[in-house]
Amino acid sequence: MNSSKHTFNISLFLGSLALMFSMFSCGSGDFNETVVIDENLNENVISVSNSQFQASAMALGKMDTFQFSEKVHTTGVFDVPPGHKASVSAYFGGYVKESELLPGEVATKGQTLFTLENPDYIQMQQDFLEVKNHIAFLKSDYERQKNLSEENISSQKKFLQAETEYNSALTQYEALKKKLALMNIDSNNLTAESMTSVISVKSPISGFITSVDASKGMFLNPSDIAITITNTEHMHMELKVFENDLHKIKVGQKVIFKRQNDPGKTFTATINLINKAIDDENRSVLVHCHLDNEEDELLFIPGMYVEAEILTSTQTEMALPEAAVIEIENNYYVLVKTGTEDGASIFEKRMVKVGITEDGFTSILNPQDFKADTEFLTSGAFNLIME
Repeated sequence: MNSSKHTFNISLFLGSLALMFSMFSCGSGDFNETVVIDENLNENVISVSNSQFQASAMALGKMDTFQFSEKVHTTGVFDVPPGHKASVSAYFGGYVKESELLPGEVATKGQTLFTLENPDYIQMQQDFLEVKNHIAFLKSDYERQKNLSEENISSQKKFLQAETEYNSALTQYEALKKKLALMNIDSNNLTAESMTSVISVKSPISGFITSVDASKGMFLNPSDIAITITNTEHMHMELKVFENDLHKIKVGQKVIFKRQNDPGKTFTATINLINKAIDDENRSVLVHCHLDNEEDELLFIPGMYVEAEILTSTQTEMALPEAAVIEIENNYYVLVKTGTEDGASIFEKRMVKVGITEDGFTSILNPQDFKADTEFLTSGAFNLIME
């Protein structure tokens, strides 16, 4: 009985010794590597030492409210009102005598833009002076015939003839006077000695010269545009909004836009008018916007392209900084600080439901799953979660 008991113990000892030897002999002979398996270890828990926290510039933060906006993305151009643009041509054809202005120069209202020369101008002035001199005689004869007719001394026929000639000359006089005004010739001071073959064409508005199509010596027809002028005051944006987004747009909504060469700076405007006609070609509507800061108008020129966002609605939601939320295979996670242990911060990886991301913040749709004072890792979470 005792002999078989000892035999069993020796067999058990030898079996254990053989098992230990087989475990060591299964490796490559390197006995420095130690494998520790803890069945209670939670893979969602991460420990970060103070030195690692500071070296990686990590930061903590709490969930807070943020105002998110629904936006309509659109494009457009800067423009000025129709009354702030002028295409200058001559009312009477002539040869360009002087034209010294260049695109980009400033023109003031009433300033001479260029001069034209044509012998026909002299004929028009001559006709005016002849009518002016003759009209005094016709007026005197008309008044005399009128008095004679009233006294039955002269026939009614002579009176009517004198009246007709006087009115006809008066009509011709006024017509020539207005034509001379279009030629910028002062008819009140016109004399035979002051007649000229050269007229000046003046600027109808103040603004910048945007194009010059007239050159010295060329013949300019009345239908030819010689110079274009644009007054950049009251600059506005004309945005194209597609038909399927039109129901979201209304007057008074805010618009955020950026310059293409300066994406870091944003500007704001407000919708002022919405066109009631749809462009059949691209199914869009023009939306007229005024800049909120009039001083910003100096930074833009007509025709400049712009990309903009129209803020159609706003809502306040709980949010975290965008860097605190990490996406993994269409799921979103955050690191929640649960405490400290041996001077290290303990974080737990938790899943969240997200909504809109705007201006560096992401809305959290399940804030009720966290306490109000919960601290989140707002900087450095990506490296910890992805490791």
